[in-house]
Amino acid sequence: MDDEDREFEHSPLSGTFRFDGGAVDVEIYRYAGTQDPWQLVVIDLSSGGCIAWANTFATDQEAYEAFTAMVETDGMAAFAGNRPQARH
Repeated sequence: MDDEDREFEHSPLSGTFRFDGGAVDVEIYRYAGTQDPWQLVVIDLSSGGCIAWANTFATDQEAYEAFTAMVETDGMAAFAGNRPQARH
């Protein structure tokens, strides 16, 4: 099966996150029906830019904690207007 044809399982921790007047979609996902590691992508809702973490996470909670740690350290401005890029 092509990777393009595979379905994804989204974590219940995925969703819209609002902080400091900004809003992003947090996408935490893996291939459905697997025990693959979780992937993390954050999409800025105002610009459509995104940041995708290059590393994966053993749990969806670890992925969410990586996102919240970045917000606490850099604020929502870290996501504003970003072109697609890999993060750590």
